[in-house]
Amino acid sequence: MRKGSEESYSQVVTSGSSDLHLPPTQYLQSLELESLQAKLPRYLRNLFSHDADVLVWHALLLPEKPPYNLKAFHLRINFPEDYPFKPPTVTFTTRIYHPNVGHNGEVCLPIISKENWSPYTKTCQVLEALNVLVNRPDLGQPVRLELADLLKQDPELFHREAREFTLKYGVDRPS
Repeated sequence: MRKGSEESYSQVVTSGSSDLHLPPTQYLQSLELESLQAKLPRYLRNLFSHDADVLVWHALLLPEKPPYNLKAFHLRINFPEDYPFKPPTVTFTTRIYHPNVGHNGEVCLPIISKENWSPYTKTCQVLEALNVLVNRPDLGQPVRLELADLLKQDPELFHREAREFTLKYGVDRPS
């Protein structure tokens, strides 16, 4: 299969499956979701999609490093109809005090930018990159410049404010 060949990709996905009733994108996402659920990374819980819409996933992110490791954060991953040729969007539905996450919850994550996206990128790679980003903010590509500046100029104050924000808005971590 040639890189970027939508026709070839659809043929690969649909061949050999007699009970395939989903469009190729949805079928692929249902398989990938099942695979991820079977081997859930330690930093994720409650990964699911509603049966009616496998192109929208929900998960609970459990960051590993302070100040975010005090709580957990709900995520929504939206896959476009032309996935994997276009990247998903990742949104925090729990508020988070982070330079790479906008006020609306949308994440600036290089792996899913239009310039860097590859149809061969798996969702598990996107989620791993997100986990790394939350634990180690990327000050080179901030969405919230004021938080990036604060983290650069006064890391202690940033961590104190992020801790308070996390305790106020974060979700209790499952045991």
